[in-house]
Amino acid sequence: MNGFITVQEAAEKWGVTPRQVQILCKEGRIAGAMRMSRIWIIPENAKKPTGDKRHILGGKDDATKHHV
Repeated sequence: MNGFITVQEAAEKWGVTPRQVQILCKEGRIAGAMRMSRIWIIPENAKKPTGDKRHILGGKDDATKHHV
């Protein structure tokens, strides 16, 4: 499809695993990513999401750091 790349192509472009790209798509963290049947298509100009989700959402690591 013109203007879109595959999960594999995005993974290579961003230096992450294809599984991580799938997870980012599922979480809605890649703008414009769409699911077609069983595959994700990603706009070729999409930016790699930044930030640590666990830190932003106060994941379990944050909860265990403050126990005395």
